[in-house]
Amino acid sequence: MSSTPRHVIFGTGAIGLATLDALRRRGEPVRMINRRGSAAVPDGVEVIGGDASDPAFATEVTRGAAVIYQTLNPPYARWLEEFPGLQAGVLAAAETNRARLVSMENVYMYGRPAGQPLTERRAYAAHTRKGRLRGQMARDLLAAHEAGRVEVAIGRASDYFGPRGGAQSNLGDRVVPAALAGSTAQVLGDPDQPHTYTYVPDIGEGLALLGEHRDAAGQVWHLPTTRIP
Repeated sequence: MSSTPRHVIFGTGAIGLATLDALRRRGEPVRMINRRGSAAVPDGVEVIGGDASDPAFATEVTRGAAVIYQTLNPPYARWLEEFPGLQAGVLAAAETNRARLVSMENVYMYGRPAGQPLTERRAYAAHTRKGRLRGQMARDLLAAHEAGRVEVAIGRASDYFGPRGGAQSNLGDRVVPAALAGSTAQVLGDPDQPHTYTYVPDIGEGLALLGEHRDAAGQVWHLPTTRIP
């Protein structure tokens, strides 16, 4: 294993790779971490395989890093079983190595909008188990920051679309290929209901900004998004 670059990204899905793109545009070397140890990345980008929920492994592969990005997303059906351990492992690594932790989140913890805009100050009122889990995970990160254990910055986005979105995006494989072919697309929910979507490269750029700005830590940030229609 080579010397650790300043930036280490956990997760090589659409968001992790978008964050890689944003950091490379800045000329920053990056290490990527996933389970299998391989990913579709440019030449010269190191990818290490292992279990991020193992604090010893997570700490070792981030030793010397200045910023750690948590973009992991376990299988949707296994969030409750796997997500807390993955976050705990990455958090332990950031704390031990005195690195800033930039964590990618969604907006499940807010619950039903009830006709009101979602802002960073909105209370958590999740009505689902996954939403309550995400709320507790966010509280855990902010509590670690408030206790002075680690610098944490949280970026949140709604459903996303764009490069590498694929099957995980409501505007990905369900919509775009059919639309391009002139056939009927499948849409979840009411297509006439306004909904926010976040462009994948914007998420990557936003997370990179949270990693480099000193005043970003200790807060939740809603990343740039748009409303469709």
